[in-house]
Amino acid sequence: ENFDIDGDEDEKEEGEDESQAGGRGRPRRRQRRDRDIQPIEKLIREGQHILVQVAKEAIGTKGARVTSHISLPGRYLVYLPTARHIGVSRRVSTYQERSRLRRVVTENRPKEGGFIIRTAAEGASEEQLIQDMTYLYETWEEIYRKQEKARPPQLVHQDIDLLLRTVRDGFSENVSRLIIDSRSEHDKILQYLDRIAPELKEIVLLYEEEVPLFEMRGIQTELNRALKNKIWLKSGGYLIIDQTEALTAIDVNTGRFTGHNDFEETILQTNIEAAVEIAYQLRVRNIGGIIILDLIDMERLENREKVFRALKEALRSDRVRTTINKISSLGLIEMTRKRTRETLASMLCESCEICEGSGVVKSPMTIAYEVFRELRSRYHHIQRDAPLNVTCHPRVARIFLNQERHELDRMEKEFKRRIDIQQDKSFHPEEFVIA
Repeated sequence: ENFDIDGDEDEKEEGEDESQAGGRGRPRRRQRRDRDIQPIEKLIREGQHILVQVAKEAIGTKGARVTSHISLPGRYLVYLPTARHIGVSRRVSTYQERSRLRRVVTENRPKEGGFIIRTAAEGASEEQLIQDMTYLYETWEEIYRKQEKARPPQLVHQDIDLLLRTVRDGFSENVSRLIIDSRSEHDKILQYLDRIAPELKEIVLLYEEEVPLFEMRGIQTELNRALKNKIWLKSGGYLIIDQTEALTAIDVNTGRFTGHNDFEETILQTNIEAAVEIAYQLRVRNIGGIIILDLIDMERLENREKVFRALKEALRSDRVRTTINKISSLGLIEMTRKRTRETLASMLCESCEICEGSGVVKSPMTIAYEVFRELRSRYHHIQRDAPLNVTCHPRVARIFLNQERHELDRMEKEFKRRIDIQQDKSFHPEEFVIA
């Protein structure tokens, strides 16, 4: 059994079609029939000019995804120039509010295009909605005028930067304060709020203390924690998070937690705490794709249900859509989370220069025996009277001069020549040169 946990990261997908709404306001998805889908070569031709929007940024080895169905997000609405329907985010809770919002947009909409009403529009006044509609329509008209004169390939419009997108999409009356430590960015936010929500300007605060804001609010600590693969839980248990190209595996362990009752109760409490932390780590790290959760095995079916409900509830605050399956007999949960952008680790980190991202390097002993094999392989091709010089990393050199000194002496007698070991700190741990 699959369960969708809906967020509003992509509200275009969550909207409810005006013509498909049921009598009781329950959304029904429009279903695209196979016969309506035409081959791409019948829709476009070489040399044709097309206005497209980047719908999804390049992630890892996958290139960017573009679409000709343009969507322009605003504070309360998303404008769809190529559509005519009006949709409402599923997260708008009541039928009365959904009806009110749809009525306001329908009565004041421009002649062209459609709209998706975002979750943030819940409770918004008619004036605020009209202001957002006007702004988005004027933005589209400006884009259209530019593209008529443009010589492709050319950028005709770029969305606001990350700071202002955060203000637009996440800043509302439910936020008590917005604290920023840059005067120039503080002024930039106030100017932007002048246009979209002047009433929120008074809760934008400029931070001017000596202690860095990230340190004061504990953000740096959370960032460092989110870049580690081992996450300790308050109870003493811990998570191991391994991200690979194909999927992300999260293992739950009891660690130091012993509990106060029976062992099954200890496992239950650890799994519930882990479920809440996993939902948080998925958001902070922006992990997407296939995710496998390896919970601690529970014998009682009711305990499995409690953990599943805890995870499902914790995921409700995630704005990115997730789909989760029931806990299997092996204690595994299979789930997917929509990929929206690069993960936190890929944005803040780079591959290790030593292991090149593999996480391991060969041990000094392994490299030492590779050198011995290489010496035997190359012995007949090296001038017989000259000494052999082996240059390697200091850790490998110590193996030759200590644990494997006897093997080095034996080879010198066999080859009837001296073998000199030279250390070079600049060498990679797996690198060596024989000359």
